[in-house]
Amino acid sequence: MTQITPHLWRHTTYNQYIDLTFNQYLAGVSEPVLIHTGAESDAPSLLKALEGRKVSSIFVSHFESDECGALSTVLSIYPAAKVIAGEVTARQITGFGIKADVTIARDGEVLTLGDLELEMIAYPSEMHLWDGLLAYERKNKIFFSSDLMIRYGHSEEERHKSNWKVEVEAISPIQVADEARRGALKERLLALSVDLVAPGHGPILNV
Repeated sequence: MTQITPHLWRHTTYNQYIDLTFNQYLAGVSEPVLIHTGAESDAPSLLKALEGRKVSSIFVSHFESDECGALSTVLSIYPAAKVIAGEVTARQITGFGIKADVTIARDGEVLTLGDLELEMIAYPSEMHLWDGLLAYERKNKIFFSSDLMIRYGHSEEERHKSNWKVEVEAISPIQVADEARRGALKERLLALSVDLVAPGHGPILNV
């Protein structure tokens, strides 16, 4: 894992066929939270990177293979880890027979997990615009953007410079099809004080 800040580490794999990186994060020190598991094919690399590290919780923003495809495998190594997800994602985890201790988080809820304060933000997400959740870490001003703020390519740079307003305004109908919900999401995100974006795909963004 590559250390990004004193409270954040990133694991990355690259798919050359679609020219896209896939990121998973370990956030926090006292009660570390794994942000996404990657697909099942990512599990060996991720577990090797996590070897010797503690994982208290696993946050899944929405039910899609690159967010939680390796969930069962990761839980086989970290069986005490609690899974944090929205209601729809929790239902799918159960429906697919994944054995997990799932905590359903709600829009606007703030979860205190050790040295982290994760604010939950409703996210009309892929697939099928099922409701998901985004996470904003208040203490360190880190926004985990899932599929909203991505860059294609295989960059060796750990960070790119950007601008928070530019990133938020670039959220497109392809990502959030409902115009009203997209507008409400943008308005809410612009009210956040963000220093760093940790995307699901692409390099870290300093904003």
